[in-house]
Amino acid sequence: MTDITYSFEYGTTLRAGFIGAGGHSFRNVYPALQYAPIDLCAVCDTDLGRAEKYAKQFGAGRAYSDHHEMLAAERPEVVFIVTGYHEDGEVQATELAADCLRAGANVWMEKPTASTSAAVRALARTSEEAGRLVMTGLKKMFTPAMQKVRAIIDSDEFGPLASISVRYPQSLPPEGERFDGRAMRGFLDHIYHPAAVLTYLAGAVSRMSYEWEPANEGSVAALKFESGAVGSLHLAAGSASTSPLERVEVVGRGGNVVVENGVRVTYYRSGAKQTYGRSASYVVPDEVAPLTWEPEYSLGQLYNKNLFYLGYAPEILHFCEAVRGSADLTLGTLDQVAQIMALYETYQRLPAGEVGSVREHR
Repeated sequence: MTDITYSFEYGTTLRAGFIGAGGHSFRNVYPALQYAPIDLCAVCDTDLGRAEKYAKQFGAGRAYSDHHEMLAAERPEVVFIVTGYHEDGEVQATELAADCLRAGANVWMEKPTASTSAAVRALARTSEEAGRLVMTGLKKMFTPAMQKVRAIIDSDEFGPLASISVRYPQSLPPEGERFDGRAMRGFLDHIYHPAAVLTYLAGAVSRMSYEWEPANEGSVAALKFESGAVGSLHLAAGSASTSPLERVEVVGRGGNVVVENGVRVTYYRSGAKQTYGRSASYVVPDEVAPLTWEPEYSLGQLYNKNLFYLGYAPEILHFCEAVRGSADLTLGTLDQVAQIMALYETYQRLPAGEVGSVREHR
């Protein structure tokens, strides 16, 4: 990523509205707008008093309790949506996004986009009819760590991705509860993170099987990708909250890359020669030695802010660049969301121990 421009330094900005005034948006999304070409004009929340506090805190001119009223009065070019769920587990943001598109606004929405693939397809049709963009906040695609892994995968020396392993702590409800939106709310909310990593690095999954354990409701899935690569998704429910949250490893041709704790990247390059039973030193030549990247946390730099190493600011910048026409929308697309939802719906339908096609459910 190039050096960051602060919002007040842009010559032109996008007129923006924001729907949602919750804790997540307060910590991670509103603050990220200060690094994007955004003029936040209005905040909307069903709790008007809360919307007024957020508007004051983040410099918006007006507050609303009805998003239709905000859209009609403010005519925003873009709308950010960070909301929750209905009582039955349906995603609130899906319908809100469609309303914004029909009002002429481009939409950035926090994941999950919807609770079904059919709803994602319907939103894609609305986006096409309105001639406006929709982007979902798949932040894992924008972390510096995953961006570096993607660049390594694309390099000639790494070769095609052969296998991938992703570990993420998430429980999967028992089979009898998997079509209950309330029971599946946590799984839907969090499967987007590891699935975004799989989609970004390895592409679409074509088939899968998994085993499930009842103690913590954890699971381990074996995956086959359309590219021919294979992988595993370990949903490590029950792991300690003090342990690193996730681990990713990709293997190419003679080399592999490991990402630990979301920030530490180690590239084990191909080419080192260590004869078994004869090598006296583990130190290999510099030109084939492993490379490691991780941030330092002593300086007040942007890269050691969670808004950057977690991907929030970069994803919002990508959205703004696409709306302004300076770049194509390539990440956080509804096509990528459809791949994630295909995986989610396969977990819903497929019993443990069976092999199922993921493509059937798109």
